Amino acid sequence: MSDSKVPRLDLLRFLERVQARDLARTRQWITDEEQRQAELAARQPPPPPPDWVVEQGIGVGHQVVAVHQGWCTMSGRRTQPIPRDEVLRLLGEDSGRACQQCRPDTELGVL
Repeated sequence: MSDSKVPRLDLLRFLERVQARDLARTRQWITDEEQRQAELAARQPPPPPPDWVVEQGIGVGHQVVAVHQGWCTMSGRRTQPIPRDEVLRLLGEDSGRACQQCRPDTELGVL
């Protein structure tokens, strides 16, 4: 082993600089990967709309206001996807719940 006269503190400061540079490089790699994933996600097509949605009212109980086909642009913000059998049940209870634009009752043959 060589008997160097470099003070131990200087060696530790050198090591600190090397590690800081490595950490900065790793953080840049992380930033680049996050950006790549965001760009990839932006290129993906949006998921298809559900077949049926129910629009709920405001207030306690969130009463069903209308039933829509999933693509209907007349549905409001308070919508949830529902299965076909639930649509049939809701329209069977009250046919007035069917949206007058997308006509889910006609699509299902419930008139």
